[in-house]
Amino acid sequence: MTGLPRDVTRWLQSLELTVQPMNVRRDFSSGYHVAEIFCRYYPRDFQMHAYNKGASFSVKQDNWNKIRRTVQRLHLHLTEKLVYGTIHCKPGAAELLVQQVYSILTKHRPRTTQNLELDFSDQKYQQLLPPAARSTASSAVKSNLRKTEVMAVPDLIANGRRAEDIISNHLQDKIADKAATDRRSNKLINQMTRNNWSPNEKHSSVLCFKSPLSGANVSYKTIKVNQPARRLPQSC
Repeated sequence: MTGLPRDVTRWLQSLELTVQPMNVRRDFSSGYHVAEIFCRYYPRDFQMHAYNKGASFSVKQDNWNKIRRTVQRLHLHLTEKLVYGTIHCKPGAAELLVQQVYSILTKHRPRTTQNLELDFSDQKYQQLLPPAARSTASSAVKSNLRKTEVMAVPDLIANGRRAEDIISNHLQDKIADKAATDRRSNKLINQMTRNNWSPNEKHSSVLCFKSPLSGANVSYKTIKVNQPARRLPQSC
């Protein structure tokens, strides 16, 4: 189970769940395994026959609504954004939710707790990739606006605004990447100009023009090279 601290993984294994979760994001999204974990500590409140192992969105909603009501009755607290991210398989959400459940039930904190960042978009992951390997605007919308989210809130205006926000963040990242690339290019050109230009060099001239990318003045040096005289073919 990647993404979980070792002590949390050992704790899950000690609970002897009916099916040992292998993919945290996928296996916890339905809520069945979460209910099963709580059942080990509160068997009277979490009756497992009331929960479904299915993976459809309607099953997820039904399971999680029952979990919410029971947890609230027991005066426990699950962060709603973590629950939302887990239902919709957002990156990192299920891992944080399992750690929160571990803390609630064992009264211990995981030894290597992740930062509680509730932004479950793939923006940070995309920033680690080279520009050519990053998602397009349409791929960014598909990755960050799940089908189940649209099903949960079938409001065209609300979903359209969410898609616009995703595209806006995508374009801002592209603009920032281009600006960083321009700065690196200008820095490299300036270094090459300083290293290769010499005021005492003969038969050289310097050309100056404005860069089309940044508008900064860029200098280039041209060097004359003496070519050997060509011999004309002798006529017979």
